Amino acid sequence: MQESVSKICADFFLRGNMSEIDYEKLAEIELQKDETEDAQSGQEKTFMSPPFEDTELNINHPYYDVARHGIIQLAGDDNFGRKVITFSCCRMPPSHQLNHTRLLEYLKYTLDHYVENDYMVVYFHYGLKSLNKPSLKWLQTAYKEFDRKYKKNLKALYVVHPTNFIKILWNIFKPLTSHKFGKKIIYLKYLSDLREHLKYDQLNIPQEVIQHDENLWRKQKGKLPPVVKIPPPRPPLPTQQFGVSLQYIKDKNKGELIPPVMKETVSYLKRKGLQVEGLFRRSASVQTIKDVQKLYNQGKSVNFDYYHDIHIPAVILKTFLRELPQPLLTFECYDHILGITSVESSLRVTRCKQIIHGLPEHNYVVLKYLICFLHMCRWPLVRDLQAPLDSQRTEVSRESIYNRMTASSLACVFGLNLIWPSKGTVSLSALVPLNLFTELLIDFYMNIFNSRTVPGEILP
Repeated sequence: MQESVSKICADFFLRGNMSEIDYEKLAEIELQKDETEDAQSGQEKTFMSPPFEDTELNINHPYYDVARHGIIQLAGDDNFGRKVITFSCCRMPPSHQLNHTRLLEYLKYTLDHYVENDYMVVYFHYGLKSLNKPSLKWLQTAYKEFDRKYKKNLKALYVVHPTNFIKILWNIFKPLTSHKFGKKIIYLKYLSDLREHLKYDQLNIPQEVIQHDENLWRKQKGKLPPVVKIPPPRPPLPTQQFGVSLQYIKDKNKGELIPPVMKETVSYLKRKGLQVEGLFRRSASVQTIKDVQKLYNQGKSVNFDYYHDIHIPAVILKTFLRELPQPLLTFECYDHILGITSVESSLRVTRCKQIIHGLPEHNYVVLKYLICFLHMCRWPLVRDLQAPLDSQRTEVSRESIYNRMTASSLACVFGLNLIWPSKGTVSLSALVPLNLFTELLIDFYMNIFNSRTVPGEILP
């Protein structure tokens, strides 16, 4: 029946005999079918969770009325540093309790933090009901609002647990979408399929969706989804660079404070990457990144000229930071950094300095090395009022105007690679303080780092 409805829908659309009102009615029928099936399966009785509330969200957030429901969430990075945003229909309250215009504004507000970089969206369809669904007119407005700015760097849209309702929507919008965008949409029947594409454990999937997934497995396969067994980690190689601590790398590299992969990527980007517009914003070939990581972990030399892609060393640098067992800014600093927005503006640089000077010595040296480089990379929007740099750095700063990367842009790229919580993932509400803290480090590098020197440290 579902397949025949989809076919009829498509046929009517192609002949131009189906109005928007017809589509909306057909979509409503399909949603009611889904609700009936859920009721028959007993799912709504077996699991009813309390309304979601984002406990970290400040009531002064400009979209507090929408954001508090947790419909839209940041789910960390995929395996190659691309941000992942989730949209959970089951967290949408009834339509009379949610302003859908505000929801669209909040979605754009959220994506605006990421659209300059490659990103992914995971859409959990389960939980869209007659009571909470937006109108077809709203969907059409939303599609028009998401222009090329949002579509260009979207690498994939994962639709989890699609139903016939999704097929109807696709029939409506397919004539308006490009073939290129259509290829970005990936339909996933089960949650387990996400493991092939993303860091599944970071996704913070609603319990309603997990319960629905288990019911689908029982209904269609007569069993629960398989439990994924994670094999015990292998001992690291003596030459390992990724996924091991700074101390391990130091011990295996004759006590050098700066890890080789950082020195080599920074050196290469200084020589050949500073004039590349959008440096650090773009991703690179997934397989190439894996190959380069393997070379480094085996202690082999890497010639970035061979790959003819300046974004590869940029991605490798971000990947190295992200795969540290503990973030460079340490778990202990996480709550202190979140508090930066509550500090008076004139005192924030001083507070940053206090937090940074409390870091372990090795973390401090590596952070100083990185921020010094990013300070060079940034595009100065106004005249730099800090102490003059030496002639070499002044020249680099002049060149960096071509890459169009402000301290704010760099902070959005590097913030979540420098700090994350010890448990769970960073919430959307935590992004503002984390990025602000990173931006202050970059803009006020000289002020924050000039009074602490460690023997043996080097600068890029």
